Amino acid sequence: MKEKTYAGQPVITLNNGITIPALGFGVWQVEDLKECENAVTKAIEVGYRMIDTASIYLNETAVGNAVNNSGVGRDSLFITSKLWVQDHGYEKAKSAFQRTLDRLQMDYLDMYLIHWPFGDFLGGWKALEELYHEGRIKVIGVCNFTVEKMEELKANSNIIPVINQIELHPLFQQKELQVYNKKNNIITQPWSPLGNGNAGLLDHEKLRTIAVKYHKTVAQVILRWHLQEGFCVIPKSVTPSRIEENFNVFDFELTESEMNVVRSLNTENRLFFDPKDPAWEKKMLNTIADI
Repeated sequence: MKEKTYAGQPVITLNNGITIPALGFGVWQVEDLKECENAVTKAIEVGYRMIDTASIYLNETAVGNAVNNSGVGRDSLFITSKLWVQDHGYEKAKSAFQRTLDRLQMDYLDMYLIHWPFGDFLGGWKALEELYHEGRIKVIGVCNFTVEKMEELKANSNIIPVINQIELHPLFQQKELQVYNKKNNIITQPWSPLGNGNAGLLDHEKLRTIAVKYHKTVAQVILRWHLQEGFCVIPKSVTPSRIEENFNVFDFELTESEMNVVRSLNTENRLFFDPKDPAWEKKMLNTIADI
């Protein structure tokens, strides 16, 4: 299979031969639709070619509008969305996927992910496998899956996920899951790669020293670390200058000792939701949205 490139950007080859931009743009927590559309429009203008949304973000329509009005051909973009917990199960997943396509105003997705490993995610995965074989999704993957949930999925499916999208940043690096993903030829895709703007991280003295050396920001140093670790990373911002700044990370390279400085910041403490927490699982299963 010939590898597809995206405007000369670094790409990652997934386990089914499809290529994906190494750096993309996320829209989690961007609930204002006009703000979301403007942010995605700016991102595409800057050069981002991968856009990551989800049904539960309630902004797929804004993403679709921005893509359709961007002037960039659909074939030159990589669009991801996700199946929410309320739509797990075979039949419900099929219907939810079509609603996502309708909101995005598209006839296929580049990537579709199981958002959380709760409820009947195995039934949902069966639907994704069929949609993949039908050519309506180019690649399928998961989010927030632990090693245990990955093993359960592997034992009950025919296709291994191409990506596991997880909380990962210098303060929470999920080393065991990184190793598992790599061993199984699954790409690690960090969400909240900058630690949600954590002041202790973005003001860290050692990171500021590295940033000064390269005439970059700490955020750019962190994103560069993600890329050199082999991750497929999706920073988010609605500020035009930061959208541009986050993309400007291909013109420098960290040394191994500098990579180790970032690795040394790991605390293995989450900033967000724990997929192993029964209370969080119960909350997710009871979260019903109009999607």
